[in-house]
Amino acid sequence: MEKETTKRRILSESLNLFSRDGYEAVSVEQIANAVGIKAPSLYKHYRSKRDIFCSILQTMEQRDRENAAACSLPEMTMDMDPQAYAQASVADLITFSRMQFRYWTEDEFAASFRRMLTVEQYRSEEMNRLYHQYLGSGPLSYVADLLGSQEEALLLYGPMHMLYSVYDEAQDKSSVLTLLDTHLERWKK
Repeated sequence: MEKETTKRRILSESLNLFSRDGYEAVSVEQIANAVGIKAPSLYKHYRSKRDIFCSILQTMEQRDRENAAACSLPEMTMDMDPQAYAQASVADLITFSRMQFRYWTEDEFAASFRRMLTVEQYRSEEMNRLYHQYLGSGPLSYVADLLGSQEEALLLYGPMHMLYSVYDEAQDKSSVLTLLDTHLERWKK
C-alpha cells in the first residue's frame, strides 16, 4: 500500500512542479525532494522523468473517459460510435461542460495539468499538441460533433476556454462560476 501511495505522490508532486516551472526545467532530484525521498528511491516507481509524464497522461486520458461516461456522452470519436453521438442530448452536454470546467479548475491534478500545458505549449511541439488535444481544438471538435456545427461549438466552448484564464486570476472564484452558469443556461433553451 505504501508503494502505491508514494507512486501517486510522485505523480502529483511532479505535476505541481511541471505546472510551476515547466517540464524541461524540473529534474528527477527536484521531484524526489518534493516527495521527500531520495532520487534512487524514485526509480523504484518510475524509470525516468518521461515515464512519470507518460503516467500523468494515462491518468488524464482515463479521467476524460470517466467524465464523459458519467454524463452519458460518447467516450470514442464520432467515426467510432456515430450512434452515441446521435443519442447525445444538449442537456447532457451542458452538464458535462459544467462538470469539465469545475474539473479543470478545482481538481488539483487536472488544474495543474492544464496550467502545465498552458505554460509549455510554446516550448515544445508535443506540449502544443497536447494543449490542443485537451483544451483547444480537441474539445472544440468534440462539441462540434455533438452539436453538428463548428460555429455552434465555438459559441459554446469559446467562452468556457476564456473563463479558464479568468478563473485562475479571479479573487472571487464563485463569480467566475456564476458567469459560466449564465453562459451555459442560455444553451438549455
